[in-house]
Amino acid sequence: MGRRTGTEIGIAGRPAGLELPASALAGVGTRPFGVYVHVPFCATRCGYCDFNTYTAGELGSAASPQSWLEGLRRELDAGARLLSESGRRAPAAETVFVGGGTPSLLGADGLAQVLDAIRDSFGLAPGAEVTTESNPESTSTEFFSSIREAGYTRVSLGMQSAAPHVLAVLDRTHTPGRPVAAAKEARVAGFGHVNLDLIYGTPGERDADLDASLDAVLEAGVDHVSAYALIVEDGTALARRVRRGELPAPDDDVLASRYERIDARLADAGMTWYEVSNWAKVDDPSARCAHNLGYWDGGDWWGAGPGAHSHVGGVRWWNVKHPARYASTLADGVLPVGGSEHLTAEDRHTELVMLTVRLRTGLPLSELDDGEREAAETVVADGLAVERDDQLVLTDRGRLLADAVVRIILLGAED
Repeated sequence: MGRRTGTEIGIAGRPAGLELPASALAGVGTRPFGVYVHVPFCATRCGYCDFNTYTAGELGSAASPQSWLEGLRRELDAGARLLSESGRRAPAAETVFVGGGTPSLLGADGLAQVLDAIRDSFGLAPGAEVTTESNPESTSTEFFSSIREAGYTRVSLGMQSAAPHVLAVLDRTHTPGRPVAAAKEARVAGFGHVNLDLIYGTPGERDADLDASLDAVLEAGVDHVSAYALIVEDGTALARRVRRGELPAPDDDVLASRYERIDARLADAGMTWYEVSNWAKVDDPSARCAHNLGYWDGGDWWGAGPGAHSHVGGVRWWNVKHPARYASTLADGVLPVGGSEHLTAEDRHTELVMLTVRLRTGLPLSELDDGEREAAETVVADGLAVERDDQLVLTDRGRLLADAVVRIILLGAED
């Protein structure tokens, strides 16, 4: 049916302007279900970031954490009612991910209120994975102890790099040693699952800088690492500096070399990749981020907060971006949907290929048509993947060219 814009869903009764077909609702609860909460607040804006975030100076009096939280409660309550139509029960959240922005700016009490709002609306499934992102500078031993007591089970900390000059290019405000200290504090507070985020390929980063970052990650003793190649996003301060020639653009060959370096070090430390940009302890399947696996495996999720995206049974929608409009729309009794799209069978197939090919478990060959199977054979012949138990699994070289593998499979089917 294609994409819609300017859509609003009435909180009472059936949704207006957003079609959730009976087939999508009928399958609710049979697929993984998670809740994502977007916290749009940041103390400062990082030069590389193009996320929907706002500093206090940008918002002024137009919005506040309190008005955001009030809107969040209304949205979660409405979402639970919407997914429990016709007498069915709304699914309990098997996973929760509070992201941003900087969720830790809410403080432990604020994060506890967020989780309480989810409990009061959808509810939490037994053994639910509950993650919050945190900036190391806005955390402490007391903070971690309090959110652990509130019910959080996993923490993801933004580290990016251990090199001061790399952090300066990225406009990161934390001190280089703070992420390691924060990770250790989280573990002392009882968190068995702690992630550190790295960014590699920043202009001016040297191999020795990356090695220092990896040394710090391993010293922290975390069970999960996410590492992302720097992308220069349009409209960011970093993009303007690159365009003016102040900084060089990231080099693809350097990025590939850095990725291999990361993978080798983490493998030696007992971690293995389970998605192209994510590594977890080999001997602990629970170290993998179940919430993200829900996205990659085609599950359902309710995305609450300004700009958050949701997906239920092949229908995707996204909220208005500005926190003030988000809160005021909900105060008027309307869900703040900025647009929606109904995924066609072709759309869903494309997304299945794009997402599952990046997983260590691989792309199910049974999902491919004859043309795509032929293209997959070309990928194997080129050494980019292997066939294993009727799955197409990327090789080490294939992981460096994952996007190209997707194009070969999908475009090969069109030729």
